[in-house]
Amino acid sequence: MQRTIITNVKIFDGTNARLYPGEVEIVGDRISRVVSGTGQKLPRAEQKLVDGGGATLMPGLVNSHGHLTYPAVTTLEEIGQMPVEENLLEAVRNAKLVLDLGFTTVISGAASKPRLDIVLRNEINAGLIPGPRILAASPEMTVSGGLADGARWEREIPANGLVGNSPNEFRRLVREMVREGVDLIKFNNSGDSFCYPLAESYTNPMTADEVAAICETTLNLGRRLAAHAHADSSVAQCIRHGVEFIYHATFITDPTVEALERVKDKHFVTPAFGLRYNIHFESADYGITEEISESIGNKREFDATIEVVNKLREADIKVLPFGDYGFKMIPLGTDARDLQHFVKYFGYQPWEALRAATAYGGEAYKVDKVGQIKPGYLADILLIDGDPIADLSLLLDQKKFLMIMKGGQTHKELPAVAS
Repeated sequence: MQRTIITNVKIFDGTNARLYPGEVEIVGDRISRVVSGTGQKLPRAEQKLVDGGGATLMPGLVNSHGHLTYPAVTTLEEIGQMPVEENLLEAVRNAKLVLDLGFTTVISGAASKPRLDIVLRNEINAGLIPGPRILAASPEMTVSGGLADGARWEREIPANGLVGNSPNEFRRLVREMVREGVDLIKFNNSGDSFCYPLAESYTNPMTADEVAAICETTLNLGRRLAAHAHADSSVAQCIRHGVEFIYHATFITDPTVEALERVKDKHFVTPAFGLRYNIHFESADYGITEEISESIGNKREFDATIEVVNKLREADIKVLPFGDYGFKMIPLGTDARDLQHFVKYFGYQPWEALRAATAYGGEAYKVDKVGQIKPGYLADILLIDGDPIADLSLLLDQKKFLMIMKGGQTHKELPAVAS
């Protein structure tokens, strides 16, 4: 079995506020030993030695709300219109791009077509194409007129989500997606400024019985749940029915924050703040000026997210970065900007933002041990040229990734030195 020691590095282990000098040994797909301290060395035998050259060694990044199968478009309707063949090719390119930028694990926030996440996951797991390990999701389940129902009769435009309008219809959709092989069911029990004026983000277009049917069927079949939940009533439903991944949580009230705090070990909140930021400040080239952002409710979501995430942080609820990158106005590959947003708008220290992107993301993934530099964890390892705690922008530059390893397999390699 291949044994590798990475020497001459400063380690961010996913949980520590400071870098420390050390060495890391990898055996097979796992981290086997870690030593810390100046001058501390692991025993040498017949290992492959990799000299880190003083770089920062850190865990691979974990995206808890990825859309690798979403094409680079400006509207949800365009997702539904893209043929599956072209869509698959773009998904393959997306998977390589995010791995090139250090994302070794992605929890999908929804697929663009019913089987695309599944096929992409399987090809990556088989070693046929490069990419992160993926929890494969269903397309977004929605109701007629809700977010992800981009259908229009007069234009023969198909929906980009899976549309149901009764508890039994949603039970069938869940069962079909589980039959096809998804790990996670995603549903939309709130609107969004993206589909203004059909379903605004503070509204909940699903009935209580529809949400209950989705959640009960999914959990009975041993799969996991994620919800697009801006509205207060939407988040309350997520708490009631055990939805692990709560996306957005923008308009929750103080009583709902308190309810979430009581069960905070069962849920993760991903606000996907970058999309709100980019739509308001950087989307004029795509026809969305700041005035339009105000009129459709996006600026309201932007302001509310800042307020609510600060409350969630005070309540020690785990808030995770990333989410909704991949549209033209928020390109895939710029995901790490979220870490800077966490510092500027939510009051996180840089190391805390990195902890959310690694150790906390690993807790959310759950399938295996990822997100920390510790014995027994999968060897998802990045070598970064510089100190990302001092400069989070390093994680936006592919050239700063000197080495990328996923599960002990090197995606981008440093030259070895003689043992």
